[in-house]
Amino acid sequence: MTLRNSNYKDRLLDGLLEKHLRAFGAIEIVGSMWSGKTWMAEAHAVSKINLSTKGIRTLIEADPSLAFDGGRPHLIDEWQEIPSLWDETRLAVDTAAGERGMFILTGSSTPNKEETIHSGTGRISRIHLRPMSLYETGDSDGSVSLSGLFDGNFNNARVKTDLRNIADLICKGGWPGALYLKSVDAKLIPNQYLDTFLSSIGSKSGANEYKLRRFLSSLARNIGQAVTYQTIASDIVEGNIDNKNEFASRQQIEAFITAFKERFIIEDLSGWDAPIRAKSRVRLKPKRSFVDPSLTAALLGADKDRLLQDGQLFGKLFEELCIRDLKIYASCMDTALPDSVKYYRDSDNLEVDAIVELRDGRWAGIEIKLSENKVMEGVNNLLRLKTKIALNPMARNPEPAFLAVMVGKAEFCRRTPEGIYVIPCTSLTA
Repeated sequence: MTLRNSNYKDRLLDGLLEKHLRAFGAIEIVGSMWSGKTWMAEAHAVSKINLSTKGIRTLIEADPSLAFDGGRPHLIDEWQEIPSLWDETRLAVDTAAGERGMFILTGSSTPNKEETIHSGTGRISRIHLRPMSLYETGDSDGSVSLSGLFDGNFNNARVKTDLRNIADLICKGGWPGALYLKSVDAKLIPNQYLDTFLSSIGSKSGANEYKLRRFLSSLARNIGQAVTYQTIASDIVEGNIDNKNEFASRQQIEAFITAFKERFIIEDLSGWDAPIRAKSRVRLKPKRSFVDPSLTAALLGADKDRLLQDGQLFGKLFEELCIRDLKIYASCMDTALPDSVKYYRDSDNLEVDAIVELRDGRWAGIEIKLSENKVMEGVNNLLRLKTKIALNPMARNPEPAFLAVMVGKAEFCRRTPEGIYVIPCTSLTA
C-alpha cells in the first residue's frame, strides 16, 4: 500500500516513473516548488522521510543511514537539504547489488555539485515534473496524442473552444494546489508563489529581493524573445548601463539566471540546429520562459480581463501555455530528449514557434496561433521550413513526421489541404 494522497490526481509521468522504478535503483524527481513532486512520489512510495525540518536534518547528518529506513520504494523528500545523501544513495544502491525501485528522491533545487562525488549514472535516474498540463487538469479532452501524431494517427473532429476560458487557465496556472479552488481563489497562488519564493531566495543568498523581482519582471516583459543582458540590466537598475558597470551587471544577471534555473523557475528554449545548408542559418540564443504562464501573468499584473483586451499579450502568454504543455507531453515519450522542444529562426525572418525533436531523429514543426484567422500564416511558415530542409540533400531527416498549428479558438480539429494539422490546445495530450 502506497502513501498516495486522497486528493492526488494522476500525472502523465506516473507511467514513466513506474518504468524507472523497474529499471533503476533510485529515481530523482526534480521540478519547481508546488509542482506536485511529493504527491507524485507518495503515490508510488510505501514509506518516507522529510528533510525540511531542522530536527530531522540534524539526526540524518549524524547518521545518514537513518534516511534509508523504511519499506521500499522509500521516499526521501527534499534530499538536497543534505547534499551528501546523493552519494549515500548511490552507495546504498550499489550495496543492494541489482535491487530496483529502492528510493525516490525529490527536490526543488539543484545542490552544489561540488558537494557530491559521483554523478549517479546508471544508479539514479531523473524525471522532471512541471506544473500540470491542460490534459492533467481536465481542461483538454486528450483526443489528439503527441506521440500518436509521430506515428501518423489523427482524426478530424468538431470541437468547442472558448478564449475566455483559455485566458482564465493562463492566469490560474497548472498548480496542483489550485486544482480544486474556484478561479477567483486559484489566481492567488501565482502571486503568493512569487512572494514566498523571492523572500526565501533573497534571505538564503543575500540577494536584493527588489532586484530579483525586477529581473523576473524584465523576463516577463520580454517573454518569447531572446532578450539581451543589456536589456535586462537596464530594467533592473531602471536606466542605462554605462561601460564601467557593464561587466558587473552581466555577472549579476548570469548569477540570477543560474539561481532561477537551478530552482526550476525559468527554463531555456534552445534554438533548433536544423539540417539546412544555407547562409540564412544563424546561431540562436536561448529564449527563457517561466515554468508556468501564470507566473508571467502575475509578474505583469495581467488577469483574464486584461488578456481579453490586449490581444498581443494574450498571444504571447498563450504561446507560453502551449510550450509548457508541449514540454510536458514530449517528456512522457520514451524517445524524448531532455530538451526535445526547441524553436527555429533564421536571417530570412522565418520563425517557427516549436520544434519537437526525438532521439531517433524524427522531428515535427509546430506553430502557435491564438485563433483561426492566423492559421494560414502558421501553415505558410511551416511549409517554408519544410522546403528549406528538403533542399539540403545531406539532411538526415528531410521530411518532418508532421507539421501542425496549435490554436486557442477553433471550430474543428482538422487537417488542411496542405497536410498541416490544426489542433486546439484543449484537444492535445501526450
